Amino acid sequence: MSNIRITLLAFIAALSFAGAASAQTSKSMADMPSTSEKAPTAGGSDAAAASELTEGEIRKVDKDNKKLTIKHGPLKNLDMPGMTMVFGVKDDAMLDKVETGAKVRFQAEKVDGKIVVTKIESAR
Repeated sequence: MSNIRITLLAFIAALSFAGAASAQTSKSMADMPSTSEKAPTAGGSDAAAASELTEGEIRKVDKDNKKLTIKHGPLKNLDMPGMTMVFGVKDDAMLDKVETGAKVRFQAEKVDGKIVVTKIESAR
């Protein structure tokens, strides 16, 4: 009879420890952002990062294909390092605002799976 009591007490103790460990894991997991959440940016909110303009230089204006080739610094809102790349434009009128060699400040965003310039201005 005493072996049954000892076994039963050991089983209850094991369940108690497992419950406490599970509660700690659930709490620490709840504190972590889900994979669909982004960690806050160093500069503040995602909205602030999205409105930040990036310095760049126009390398090519392709009016036929409605594209700009820009050598640019880091695009923080897209978590992208500086490089030279081809962008689509949100508005075709942007193509008339710039010319090859122009220094610009611009914003790019992912729209329908493509990275496009959504705002552009002269860097002066």
